[in-house]
Amino acid sequence: MSETKILNCIVCPMGCEMTATIEGGTVTNVTGNTCPRGAKYAQEEITAPKRMLTSTVRITGGLLPLLPVVSKNPLPKDKVLACAEHLRTITVEAPIAEGATICENILGLGVDIVASRAMDVHAE
Repeated sequence: MSETKILNCIVCPMGCEMTATIEGGTVTNVTGNTCPRGAKYAQEEITAPKRMLTSTVRITGGLLPLLPVVSKNPLPKDKVLACAEHLRTITVEAPIAEGATICENILGLGVDIVASRAMDVHAE
């Protein structure tokens, strides 16, 4: 049984509206994309969607109470909330450099969470 799914490409600003044909859980055809990246995006979005995670973790001794963090690579979409919940359990200590690894291999997914800004020590 064949089904179609319409999706908008987010790879570039063109935002192509694409139609993907799916047979047995496999993408067999993609139309509407103006470049090969759109077809690849449609394939991944339908079979194994991924998202970047941006969040915060607690920081002690810093200028602010929370440190912004981001996943170094996209995570499986169905694991993003579990990863965000895990980040609520993490507290780091200032100073932290931008790009410093905050959580290595989060939930065993092979993706590191890194600081998206530096945080100096709060001078009292």
